[in-house]
Amino acid sequence: MRRELFVKIVDALSNFSPYFTLRQDATIRQLAYASPSDSLDDYMRMGESTALECLHEFCRNVIAVYGDRYLRTPNAVDTQCLLQMHEERHGFPGMLGSHGCMHWEWINCPVAYKGYYTRDDHCVPTIVLEAVASTDLWI
Repeated sequence: MRRELFVKIVDALSNFSPYFTLRQDATIRQLAYASPSDSLDDYMRMGESTALECLHEFCRNVIAVYGDRYLRTPNAVDTQCLLQMHEERHGFPGMLGSHGCMHWEWINCPVAYKGYYTRDDHCVPTIVLEAVASTDLWI
């Protein structure tokens, strides 16, 4: 994550919720470094339950602050703007954004579907998660 984006999110959340103004900046470091919550115990002297609480509060506040802009389905005007922006920037007409996908293990897959959702390169049933992101990371 770019430092400018990280600082912008920290400032927005600090102004939105007093939860993040009373704590050190290290509470958000869990997401910035993509570290599991129990790894923060020794490094920052923060217990796992506190790290999980901070992560939950962070996600809840990000949705409240940025949800109306970035976490909604694009309408016709948004789609047209994305198409025009990508055509100007990349020269590809009809491009909405960068497409990515990953296989997510389906732990509670019903037995009847296991054969259908299991591939040779994955020994367990998976669901494919797909996302399209624009240049400003609108997913």
